[in-house]
Amino acid sequence: MKNFLQILRYITGYKRQAFLNLVFNLFFVLFNLLSLLLFIPFLNLLFGLSKAPKSAADQGLSMDYLEVKFAEIMGGYVDGGDKLQVLGFICVIIIVLFLLKNLFRFLAMVAVSHLRQGIARDIRKDVYDKLLALPLSYFSDERKGDVLSRSTADVLAVEISIIGSLEMLVRDPLNVILSLGTMFLISPQLTLFSLVLLPISGFVISRISKSLRRTSLKGQDAQGDLLSFLEESLGGLRIIKAFNAERQMKGGFAKINDQVKRLITKVNIKRELASPVSEFLGACVMVGIVWYGGRLILTEGDFDSLTGSQFIGFIIMFSNLLRPVQNISKVVADIGRGSASVDRVNAILKADNKIEEQARPESIGVFNNKIEYDSVGFAYEEEPVLTDISFNLEKGQSLALVGESGGGKSTIADLLPRFYDVNSGSIRIDGIDLKDAKLNDVRGLMGIVTQQSILFNDTVYNNIAFGMDNVTLEQVTAAAKVANAHDFIEQMSAGYQTNIGDGGNKLSGGQKQRLSIARAVLKNPPILILDEATSALDTESEKLVQDALVNLMKDRTSLIIAHRLSTIQHVDEILVLQKGKIVERGAHADLIARGGVYKRLCDLQGFT
Repeated sequence: MKNFLQILRYITGYKRQAFLNLVFNLFFVLFNLLSLLLFIPFLNLLFGLSKAPKSAADQGLSMDYLEVKFAEIMGGYVDGGDKLQVLGFICVIIIVLFLLKNLFRFLAMVAVSHLRQGIARDIRKDVYDKLLALPLSYFSDERKGDVLSRSTADVLAVEISIIGSLEMLVRDPLNVILSLGTMFLISPQLTLFSLVLLPISGFVISRISKSLRRTSLKGQDAQGDLLSFLEESLGGLRIIKAFNAERQMKGGFAKINDQVKRLITKVNIKRELASPVSEFLGACVMVGIVWYGGRLILTEGDFDSLTGSQFIGFIIMFSNLLRPVQNISKVVADIGRGSASVDRVNAILKADNKIEEQARPESIGVFNNKIEYDSVGFAYEEEPVLTDISFNLEKGQSLALVGESGGGKSTIADLLPRFYDVNSGSIRIDGIDLKDAKLNDVRGLMGIVTQQSILFNDTVYNNIAFGMDNVTLEQVTAAAKVANAHDFIEQMSAGYQTNIGDGGNKLSGGQKQRLSIARAVLKNPPILILDEATSALDTESEKLVQDALVNLMKDRTSLIIAHRLSTIQHVDEILVLQKGKIVERGAHADLIARGGVYKRLCDLQGFT
């Protein structure tokens, strides 16, 4: 129920729709009750089972008074008219009642549809916004497929199971309350007897609901594993085929798929069990009421205040009560199933965002002097990655990070735009600690070109202009020319309006990198972070990309992660890292002359 209340807070933005749904459902329930009750005394009059009284005795608000008053109104039609005309009049009333009943039912559904889809939209928005706000460390600990499952399948399950139950939670309790009120008017004794029996049904359904939630959580976790496995398979198809691993992957997928099938089948069985169990228990309660009420009527003197027609009316009302009670029990089961999805969605919405701004962060509009790393330490969980890293990068200078894989090069670069926060020490831009600065200002100063080009399933133009507003085609074209990309773009079918496919898969590796560089050129940042963008390219593409990088680095401050040491011989300073520590630093020629770690790395690459 706590999870359900968390979802209900979204209703505050849709108060009008919620109010209209309540009003329309109230009218629906009223006309539904009238369609069941109005004609019992009228049919008694019509078929001569009783005579119409001439006036209604003032008996207060009771069932007897209502029957007498109704008979008084309708009796004139029976006594003064043809029975066929009366029958026609009954048919007209039935049509009007059902028209009004279904009209308000439709209007209630329209209102709740706006409410339901609005809440679902808001949840999806909040989940997506949170995913964008979370630090990269969150995604290092989570499987991408499971995150996707929580963001799609679980949000859909919340919409269907919980938000979809909102309408019934408004309509059916109203139906139950008004039906019980009418039943009390007919016979308080029978009503109290039925209320003693109904909680038995509620207890059984609640036990099913608790079991359903546990099984649902396991099923949704398994669906997340399935989506993760599928995502990894699609991303690794080249390797799967190259190593003839299709059989192995099929076995792994079949195992998870069978687990999903088994768990979801259990979920569906338990969910569907709620309704027939409720119906059976309701039937048992009705049989008990029929036996008890019939005994009171047939036993002389026990219950002479209850007439046969009233008893029939009570049974009709109780039958009408069973359906909303069954719906409420189904809603309880659905909420139990949906609560598991709410837990998984909340795992994202309530995830700790460790990259936060101060209450009053400082603004950094421009970069004037230098970047300072002061005794920086960093660890992923308990494992230290960087220890006592200190250096300065002056404006207009270039600095390269080299060393063995896992030495901490990428981590140093990722700390500058605050993809992660330092555990110790500080990083400052123009004397302002990054933790005290506006996050958007810090990242606005930087352009990043990664080793693996990150492009989107969109046009060339939109990929180059990504993240920037009011960009003209002339500006995009100028950036593409600086990045040596304009010529191949012009040869594409629609030029700058050509869609490049998922991840840019319609382009070669060199073309992807040049688009990434063009994007950085267009942003025109004062600080560049370059994760060796040429290491995975052929010689011709490397030459074009390297020339584009040289154009990009002119008059900019550059932090370069270098894998090919031949590309950094002209930088101002080189830092050599081993196991998260700086072991050597200096210019290329000085480090070669020193004959240390850097010289050995150059020798391994055949470059000095």
